[in-house]
Amino acid sequence: MTSDHLTAILAERVMGWGVGPDRFLLGQRRWLARWRFQPATRLEDAFRLLKHAAPQKFTMATADTGVFSVKVCIGGKVGEAQDKSNARAITLAVARALGIKMD
Repeated sequence: MTSDHLTAILAERVMGWGVGPDRFLLGQRRWLARWRFQPATRLEDAFRLLKHAAPQKFTMATADTGVFSVKVCIGGKVGEAQDKSNARAITLAVARALGIKMD
């Protein structure tokens, strides 16, 4: 699954946005260009996603090797991810907690 496809799924399921070909539909005739919401690459957007996912619990840590680890619990389901990118680790952990298959 591409980052763009994963972002579209998360925008719909977590943020509650509609998904168009080049934009997210926020409601009330408002929209956001797709390039403006990239949680897998922008840390600010990853934290926005995490906030909207409303986890009951989350932990974050960085290893000496520079790998960032995230563990989130959303709706009783746990998602974990490790990556050199903080934003990508957060995004993947949220997706895994929601049961999104990323084959």
